[in-house]
Amino acid sequence: MDKDLQARLAPLRERIDELDEQILGLLNERARAALGVGQAKLDFDAEGPILKPEREALVVRRLQDLNGGPFPAEAVEAVWEQVISACRGLESVLTAAYLGPQGSFSEQAVFEHFGHAVNGLQCESFDEVFRAVEAGQADVGMVPVENSTEGAVNRSLDLLLSSPLRVLGERTIRIRHNLLTRSGTLEGVHQVLGHPQALAQCQSWLSRNHPELERLPVASNAEAARQAGANPALAAIAGEAAAHAWGLEAVSSGIQDDPQNQTRFLAIGAMDTLSSGRDKTSVILAVPNRAGAVYEMLAPLAANGVSMTRFESRPARTGQWEYYFYVDVLGHHQDESVARALSELQQQVAFFKLLGSYPRQ
Repeated sequence: MDKDLQARLAPLRERIDELDEQILGLLNERARAALGVGQAKLDFDAEGPILKPEREALVVRRLQDLNGGPFPAEAVEAVWEQVISACRGLESVLTAAYLGPQGSFSEQAVFEHFGHAVNGLQCESFDEVFRAVEAGQADVGMVPVENSTEGAVNRSLDLLLSSPLRVLGERTIRIRHNLLTRSGTLEGVHQVLGHPQALAQCQSWLSRNHPELERLPVASNAEAARQAGANPALAAIAGEAAAHAWGLEAVSSGIQDDPQNQTRFLAIGAMDTLSSGRDKTSVILAVPNRAGAVYEMLAPLAANGVSMTRFESRPARTGQWEYYFYVDVLGHHQDESVARALSELQQQVAFFKLLGSYPRQ
């Protein structure tokens, strides 16, 4: 390296080292303050859930508002979510249930939303995720509810209807699928495994490039990767995390048909979330099977100036062509306008269930 360049870089690197030491010291001060909060709760017998989604959201938003750059705003969120997670873990480590095995997109959503200072509980199905949280084996769960390409994840919607759990938060992640094998080639491979949604999200690419591969659905992409890692005759559709977890190499990367492919996940738990000032509320509704009923159902939202961001229907399975409607609106259910609209809705619909209010991503 050129001596002049070395001379210029040396003091800059020394400054970075000094700043890193200062940052580390401040992180430890923050950790001690967080422990002090926990002790104060114990002293005043005010022990409650260690997870405070609204408080964590407010911390990140405040810092993003204060940030003058050049540190990116999205990086502020990513860094402080890990800081908050580590400090939270000093008091009590969250157990988070998700569809496994290791390397699934659900696991990625858990780490992005709750940070890495969590105990992961890998489940074999969405039903098991809900059961684990309901039984107290996990504090929170993470389940996908909709994909930008394939639409609603119907099993998750059905479980939200029947479960007493609440929605605590949302996390949307970019989905990048890869065709993976142990060797990084398709030599001797005749079958490709993937979650049914992943196979659907890659169907055009597979038909164009590898129509000879038989497509076999499995419980998750991570399970597909696990099986492909154990059997060189199988290929898997999965993400990079699953490839690393199960010792696979990419035959092709980014094979999803939609380059903007995203999946929205919901965090679920047994607690209610207070207002953060920038929230979303999810409800399930049903109306009598008569003309104009859906229009009348939505009228209180418009009359109270409440914006709807999602409207999804699911058959009620009564055989009478009746439906449940999954609706997301902007605002917390305790906000005046939202509370008024929901109260009016509840009086006129045949079924009403508040899934929860939570900080908007």
